[in-house]
Amino acid sequence: MLLTSETFSQEGVIIDEIIAKVDNHIVLKSELELAYLDLLTRGQLAGSNSRCKVLENLIVSKLLLAKAEIDSVIVVDAQVEASLSNKMQYFISQIGSEERLEEYYGKSIEQFKEELKEQEKEQMTIQRMQSRITNDVTITPAKVKKFFTNIPHDSLPYFSKEVSLGQITKIPEAGDKIKNEIKARLLKLKQRIETGEDFNTLSRENSEPITARTGGELGWMRRGNLVAEYEATALSLEVDEISNPVESQFGIHLIQLLEVRGNEFNSRHILISIIPNEKDIRKSMDELDSIRNLILLDSITFEKAAKDFSDDKITAANGGFLLDDDTGAPWISVEKLDPTTFFTIDTMQVGNISKASVFQTETGDNSVRILFYKGFVKPHQANLDQDYQKIRQAALSAKKSKILNDWFNKARFDVFINIDDDYSFCNILN
Repeated sequence: MLLTSETFSQEGVIIDEIIAKVDNHIVLKSELELAYLDLLTRGQLAGSNSRCKVLENLIVSKLLLAKAEIDSVIVVDAQVEASLSNKMQYFISQIGSEERLEEYYGKSIEQFKEELKEQEKEQMTIQRMQSRITNDVTITPAKVKKFFTNIPHDSLPYFSKEVSLGQITKIPEAGDKIKNEIKARLLKLKQRIETGEDFNTLSRENSEPITARTGGELGWMRRGNLVAEYEATALSLEVDEISNPVESQFGIHLIQLLEVRGNEFNSRHILISIIPNEKDIRKSMDELDSIRNLILLDSITFEKAAKDFSDDKITAANGGFLLDDDTGAPWISVEKLDPTTFFTIDTMQVGNISKASVFQTETGDNSVRILFYKGFVKPHQANLDQDYQKIRQAALSAKKSKILNDWFNKARFDVFINIDDDYSFCNILN
């Protein structure tokens, strides 16, 4: 069924229009244009039907949302908040500080998060629905080979240089002196609150910036959504009671329980980060250099040392080796390496292990690591021997796309879909 486009106008000037509806969800022309622009900026060639394909993807996304409502697929606000907080930390680490991020966008972190909240919830719901439809999809080696042989030779991709790279990391830990100073400071703040000073005000004055903005209040959280140390302490308190200082991976907290409602609770805290000093960082570097020497003396393999000593548990499980985020393969394109890692291995020979050096994690914290440059693959045209994991992932994605397409052709009859007459030539519903 088709519709006549609805428009949003201001003083007679059209600023946007609805070009499709899926139940209560709409697709705006501006959404289509932004998504199409994103396709171009990612180097995707624009063909005659590119806009149609983008519009089809947008309608599938809206259909996933509509079906999620029908099938009661729910993403709770606490999960959205946690995801947004992680993204904010990543943005902050990329731009340098909260202040610079706020200056760049002209809004506070909280305003930024509030504007992204609905969009993030939609994306998480769409991902959950897609997972429900395609999670059990597998592919056999024979199907991977067939998928590859069906690709015309002149259409095979050309891959850049790839490297096999391992790391052993240490997160410098602040000494007891620093921790005790923070705990003493928090205990003094607790005394001030108990003698009448305002918790929110003291949190704004003393907490880390991302906590201080809300006066330390976290809002309603379901059990299991916060780190174990924080949650266990908060739920052991009486309402309005204030804890003694408690340490978690984020720092040291002073916690007050505000309310409990079934499986949810509301609390606030004053959070002070534990920042290692130069002595603590030097200690971690010395530990890693000692581990490096043991590896060079063949007293231990790199893989075993990574599993036994690395603080990065994700790479430690792979013997220290980094895996490609998209394919899970142990070879990574140099184009995906951060500049610090790229320039480090650019000065190394294959088989070398670097000396310990400081680097910044995605959250902006200082950490220490040694790198093992195991090998590289020259730029080449795709083949099954060298690129099996990439080809397997492409074949699996194609299979999932077909399953999603079949799902769309059935599910579209469960909802009401209208597309503007101007886009009827796309034949999306056919």
